[in-house]
Amino acid sequence: MGSIGKSPTGVLLVGSIPLSTPEEVFTTIPPTLAPGKLHSLPDGEPGERDTYIWWQRERFPAESRRFNPVCAGTELPADHPGFTNDSIPPTGYGDAAVSSWNTFGQMQKEGKIPEGLRFQVSLPMPQDCIQFYLRDELQDVLGPVYEQRMKESVTQITETVPAEKLAIQWDIAVLPTAMEYEKGRAGRLPAELFQIPFKPLKEGFVNRLVPFCNMVPAGASLGLHICYGDFEHTHHIQPEDTGVLVDIANSFVKAVGRPINWIHMPVPKDRDDDAYFAPLKNLDIGDTKLYLGLLHAHDEEGTKRRIAQAQKVVSGFGVATECGMGRYTVDEMHNLLQISDSVTA
Repeated sequence: MGSIGKSPTGVLLVGSIPLSTPEEVFTTIPPTLAPGKLHSLPDGEPGERDTYIWWQRERFPAESRRFNPVCAGTELPADHPGFTNDSIPPTGYGDAAVSSWNTFGQMQKEGKIPEGLRFQVSLPMPQDCIQFYLRDELQDVLGPVYEQRMKESVTQITETVPAEKLAIQWDIAVLPTAMEYEKGRAGRLPAELFQIPFKPLKEGFVNRLVPFCNMVPAGASLGLHICYGDFEHTHHIQPEDTGVLVDIANSFVKAVGRPINWIHMPVPKDRDDDAYFAPLKNLDIGDTKLYLGLLHAHDEEGTKRRIAQAQKVVSGFGVATECGMGRYTVDEMHNLLQISDSVTA
């Protein structure tokens, strides 16, 4: 049961932030929240990373990509030389994280970032990039190559950032919508993006991400962001309730071989009803911290209503936006941070 009346504890920044540089993020964000409310701080995903995984599309060979007129059919040209382990270059996530960590670490030494605040790296589940950008018939060929490149990025990060200073969050943005499609529901994006070429669906995604979760070293924090997407501030499909999210969360906590420090779930702005939150009664994640993405810009009263509804079912949760803040304006970002501070203990 929940605990109506008590304020949520803790604030999660999902990943993207509408500021120009990591240094601007590291300078701007900490003073806006009371000490201790923030466990970790991302770099804001500026530059080519500001549209989530779009920048990963170019990592895949042109003829291998989904929706690509270069090779519109299902067969590669007869003179195609084939694919090798060199067909996909490094993801770039490792280089970006190391660069931002160098700034973060120096600023923390100078006292400009609070001691104890971790450096957060938000990474996409590799299968999400594979599913969105790689043709189905080539996933078994090039999917493992992309996964290896992501493992190399994680290794680069974990060998550079001290574990006690690091938090890694895996973003899971395809599985929830794919599970909705499997139930017969339809969303606004092309159906083939969510028609997964392996079965069973949920178990396949879980089994593909577990090795990456287990790469996060002891002493570092591990989080999961379970998402319905945020393209043009709209979900791929509107969830009926938290049922799919709870199912995914429970499955990962059971399967991952190390503690998951937090799990994040979205809450649409118009969902302050009992039905949306009711499945949270089935949440079985032990000591894992739950963050609910119920913050919406210029809607403090609505945020409080959503908190009150959630507290009928669960307690001890923290707050966040539904997805990253990168698509918000700077004014909206500041308003969201103000609401975050106002509604949390």
